Amino acid sequence: MPRVRAMTRSRMKLSQPDSEGTRSHPIEFEVRPWGSFSTLEEGPGYKIKRLVVQPGCRLSLQKHRHRAEHWVVVAGTATVIKGNRRLTLRGRQCTVIPRQAWHRIENRGREPVVIIEVQHGAYLGEDDIIRKQDDYGRIEPRAASREPSRRSKKATRAASREPRKRRIGK
Repeated sequence: MPRVRAMTRSRMKLSQPDSEGTRSHPIEFEVRPWGSFSTLEEGPGYKIKRLVVQPGCRLSLQKHRHRAEHWVVVAGTATVIKGNRRLTLRGRQCTVIPRQAWHRIENRGREPVVIIEVQHGAYLGEDDIIRKQDDYGRIEPRAASREPSRRSKKATRAASREPRKRRIGK
């Protein structure tokens, strides 16, 4: 068994809090029309983000093909749309957003809403967002065509007279 040496407090490097009181050093920071997010950590199959939703703003109504999300509210009051349900979450309250579930965060208050989001799944890229509704004009014209139709693949090909594509190898 390998020996583990204990670190004394004087040897540990502690970060100084920023103006909002956080001590982490984000890997990535992005500004969005609704606020911003910081990627705090990522590894195989997971990513941790800090979302800040400004007062009067909301994210797009969206879903993800490849990931689920776990949200913990750390500041403010968030209105969360999750499928057909509307939830009000305050500090220390949380919810799980399953893969393929329509969801949105809204900030109807006067203070920023801060949420820690843990994403988990096979693919965690930002391009795994399918938007149904967006206040900022970010829905792609082809977004509706990405949605699976109720018709089978065979019926869709026959209707469009598209030849079947063969996949060679992997």
